[in-house]
Amino acid sequence: MLKMKQTAKLVLSCSAFVVVSACTLNPRAYETTPVEVATAKGTVTCQLYTPDLVVWDRAIDRPENMSVEEGDQVCLAEGKRRATPS
Repeated sequence: MLKMKQTAKLVLSCSAFVVVSACTLNPRAYETTPVEVATAKGTVTCQLYTPDLVVWDRAIDRPENMSVEEGDQVCLAEGKRRATPS
């Protein structure tokens, strides 16, 4: 009987965690207004997120002579530059 109660609590706890996690993992909920960053190759438009979520920062527009990865790195650097200190 005790083991059943513990198992039920574990299942409920895990279910609650999954539901809450699924609700908070939508990056669009954390988007800020896009910003433009000037680089030697041209302007990169970055989609930044909240200051403590710079891992999602990415380029949404970049010069033709710049790779996607390079554009994303520009945006990650800009997000880190603007990040709030921990």
